[in-house]
Amino acid sequence: MTLSYDGTNYNGFQTQPAGNTVQDLIEAAIEQLTGERLKITGSGRTDAGVHARGFVFNFYTNSQIPVKRWALALNSRLPHDIVVLDAAEVDDDFHSRRCAKRKTYRYSIDRSKFRDVFVRHTHFHHPMPLDVPAMRQALKHLLGTHDYTSFTSTRSTKQSHVRTIFEAHLVEEGPMLHLYITGSGFLYNMVRIITGTLMWVGEGKMQPDDFARILQARNRSCAGPTAMAHGLTLWQVEY
Repeated sequence: MTLSYDGTNYNGFQTQPAGNTVQDLIEAAIEQLTGERLKITGSGRTDAGVHARGFVFNFYTNSQIPVKRWALALNSRLPHDIVVLDAAEVDDDFHSRRCAKRKTYRYSIDRSKFRDVFVRHTHFHHPMPLDVPAMRQALKHLLGTHDYTSFTSTRSTKQSHVRTIFEAHLVEEGPMLHLYITGSGFLYNMVRIITGTLMWVGEGKMQPDDFARILQARNRSCAGPTAMAHGLTLWQVEY
């Protein structure tokens, strides 16, 4: 199933002890619908406050409900800020996370003097000027296969921090600035740390070529701050 959600009011996608996650609500909706208590498999995790436009999850069910009716049936049991967009039957060995080939995230920045109230949950407000050409130059250093230890949280539990970034570009839409970044996979807080460091370049606190030095350092303390969660959206997952 393909899912969109506004993560403002949730503690992320994945189930956790504190509760109030997107996964909890979807599993509760499935139980209401079919009587089955099951666990869904998500295409990744999103932190508290992070959104998704094209999140993918899968599960096994004994229900005889036709596939084409699942989205409507679940949406009638989900809150207004979580929507199932599509449902499809897949092979038994399909795994939403392991089978993913590319993921795209978008980070959105509102550069207006006064924040736009209609995008306040999905865009980070930054009213100061940003040097966009310098930011674009910095992004070039991220492309390819690298060890991204400098751009992940020190709390990362992954054994390897090597990932591949296929594309990274900025799109300007009036006062709005969007970073689109596509990779084989992403580490804990990776896109937010990249964004925070990129904004330092835009503010003149760092030079574009510093990105190469930061990558080589493999040290989180060499990069910039972690950008606020609410500007980030999981945009698309490709298989």
